[in-house]
Amino acid sequence: MAEKRKYRLQRKRLVEELHDRGIDDENVLRAIAAVPRHEFVEPALRNRAYRDEALPIGKRQTISQPFTVAYQSMLLEVQPGDRVLEVGTGSGYQAAVLCELGARVFTIERHRPLLDRAVDILEKLDYRVVSRVGDGTLGWQSFAPYDGIVVTAAAADVPQPLLEQLRLPEDDTPGGRLVVPVGTQDGQVMMRITRTGPESFEREGFHRFRFVPLVGAEGGLEHPEAG
Repeated sequence: MAEKRKYRLQRKRLVEELHDRGIDDENVLRAIAAVPRHEFVEPALRNRAYRDEALPIGKRQTISQPFTVAYQSMLLEVQPGDRVLEVGTGSGYQAAVLCELGARVFTIERHRPLLDRAVDILEKLDYRVVSRVGDGTLGWQSFAPYDGIVVTAAAADVPQPLLEQLRLPEDDTPGGRLVVPVGTQDGQVMMRITRTGPESFEREGFHRFRFVPLVGAEGGLEHPEAG
């Protein structure tokens, strides 16, 4: 009981810090407050789980810092019932936040050990996602189109298959949104790309970040054979 209270207080302080840094979407802040991030980090690092920092999870990957997760979630503008594709499951933390926002989450990870661990944690916490091992730069055509797609690694270019799998606009409903960091390994600009027609997209650039490289056939910073 004391440990649960400790983590609850730490999450509350984290939410206050994120709000002070500009995260003003109340739904996103509530989701961050609800997800037990300490469950997604290695036991030896749990004392750092609610600091606003990235932490290693193996396979040269990290659990993104909470600000980054909140920022991408805010740009995605998730509505309850939205079909959202996550490229790069990693620890599973971003998927849990999307679930708290009411999304139907489909997630792809290229490292099976990471995916297996993430799915185990998500299931233990009663977050339901559909997952697979694969090349996330190709998207997941079987469940397209998506209301939102979020990429949790740095792309050199926007993967064309992801654009094609965004939902088309209908009547007064905007098209699907893709949130992806684009740039070089030295730093990326967070992009939000909204589908406005069969072959048209609106592109917006936001803050700079630094992500681990996206690996894949379309738009990755490096290819799998490069290690």
